Amino acid sequence: MSYDGAPFCGWQVQPSSPSVQGEMERALETLLKAPVGVVGAGRTDTGVSASRYVAHFDFDAGVPGALALPDGSIDCKQLTYKLNAILPPSIAVHSIVPVAPDFHARFDATCRQYQYFLHRVKDPFLSSRSYYYGYPDVDFEAMNRAGQMLLGTHDFSCFEKSGGDNKTSICTVSRALWEPYVPDLAGSRGAGAAGSCFAGDPDAGSSAAEGSAGAVAAGSSAVEGSAGAVAAGAPYWRFTIEADRFLRNMVRAIVGTLLEVGRGRRTEAGFAALILKPDSSAPRQTLRSNAGESVPGHALFLTDIRY
Repeated sequence: MSYDGAPFCGWQVQPSSPSVQGEMERALETLLKAPVGVVGAGRTDTGVSASRYVAHFDFDAGVPGALALPDGSIDCKQLTYKLNAILPPSIAVHSIVPVAPDFHARFDATCRQYQYFLHRVKDPFLSSRSYYYGYPDVDFEAMNRAGQMLLGTHDFSCFEKSGGDNKTSICTVSRALWEPYVPDLAGSRGAGAAGSCFAGDPDAGSSAAEGSAGAVAAGSSAVEGSAGAVAAGAPYWRFTIEADRFLRNMVRAIVGTLLEVGRGRRTEAGFAALILKPDSSAPRQTLRSNAGESVPGHALFLTDIRY
């Protein structure tokens, strides 16, 4: 599935605010005539969108006749069609497939990918899907060198929003890269190819997420680790980061801190000092203030989940 995060407080159900999970559960209950709990691949913050998201639900009650196959199981194509008919325009279900009884959308995921979009020229068609960062001098090559320091297993407490309830702040990052791109159309993100949802093929979405988030600027196939040298003056940029798990607000805090490096307001060595060893004993509650400000959430997309 995919969703536009603008109307929602995030994925997770909240008592008095609209959420993607809440809309999904209401729609499924309406169609299946029984309460249905939906488990998502992870939380996304308020305003954050997802172009490739995975969720699962368990259903043991009798299937209504209009949605039942001859063997009594759910007609997934009909359920997909009917869900899209009653869900708000901001949520799209691309496919529903049966999975093993012990499949878990969150805990079985091995890698998640986020992309953050940034434009350096004023563009009215991207203002709701990309962060306008109009400063004249931004060193993307320095930002990529700093980004390479994120790779590996580290304690990312400095980039975690205070008050989180997770048991550990240790994550393993496998990719962190700034690269120029060209929007597909005026106002079109192209982020992660929303049509290629997980449907049993673990590779179905990964190539789309990497290759169709807007055609990469000419010559930037060699951008790995050196995007600044390829197109220093490119007007449109995206940051791609992949990890086994992410902390609350982690990507937005990393992007904000990298932008400080790009503007010369923080040294690469200063950035490296924020990435703690896995056995760090530093007090977590005082660490977040050491990193930079978080960037706005409207330009952040969850673009791939792998199992």
